[in-house]
Amino acid sequence: MNVVNIRAAIITLSDKGSKGEREDESGKTIREMITGIHALVGHYEVLPDEKQRIIDVLSRLSDSGAIDLIITTGGTGVSARDVTPEATLAVIDCELPGMAEAMRAESLKKTPHAMISRAVAGIRKQTLIVNLPGSPKAVRENLEVILPALPHAIEKIKGDTRDCGSR
Repeated sequence: MNVVNIRAAIITLSDKGSKGEREDESGKTIREMITGIHALVGHYEVLPDEKQRIIDVLSRLSDSGAIDLIITTGGTGVSARDVTPEATLAVIDCELPGMAEAMRAESLKKTPHAMISRAVAGIRKQTLIVNLPGSPKAVRENLEVILPALPHAIEKIKGDTRDCGSR
């Protein structure tokens, strides 16, 4: 199997953004970066930091069978309204800790604040869900780390049985 087009969704979690009080620069950064892996954004949404709404959207998109990759931005810190990791953990079937660990490890080279990121990556059915921080700079730095692995991960999630070393 060779993924030519990855069907993607971008979900921005921001109370201010959902009210139209802040422009979503992070979502734009994600959209720009994932075109390099032949990802087509079929769904985009800005939601408030409300756990149940996030759970509902992640579940609906994953269960639809129409989305291969969901990238969230925002809500991964330690503020009271940062609930994206909890919502993601509530919907995924299995976690991919290596992705989150790789993002944090690389970010720690740039800022000590990376150690308070609670970003999660995991799989629900045949959809990969990845949490990114909320700032455009942090989105770029974190997504650069995992971007090369995303197509292969999605191929495997969708059922590719070739040995990983056979490329």
